[in-house]
Amino acid sequence: MGRYIVERTFPDGLDIPAGAEGADLCLAIVDRNSDDSVTWLESYVRDDRKKTFCVYDAPSPEAIRKTAARNDLPVDRITAVRVLDPYFQH
Repeated sequence: MGRYIVERTFPDGLDIPAGAEGADLCLAIVDRNSDDSVTWLESYVRDDRKKTFCVYDAPSPEAIRKTAARNDLPVDRITAVRVLDPYFQH
């Protein structure tokens, strides 16, 4: 299983509602991702909400692209990464 950073651009800004509605939306994405063994770990959102950097574990970039299409999410770039812990705990 590889680890990937997925960059996405949202020209109109990312709009995830606060509260239960937003949680349900995110959990539905997590559920659909699991069909292809893709795990969304976390995301970082730029202050203007137009760009995200999402961390995934997945079998391949193609699996990420497949789940992104199913979730109606853009994909600008997928970069394979590994953890570099500055305290060498890994």
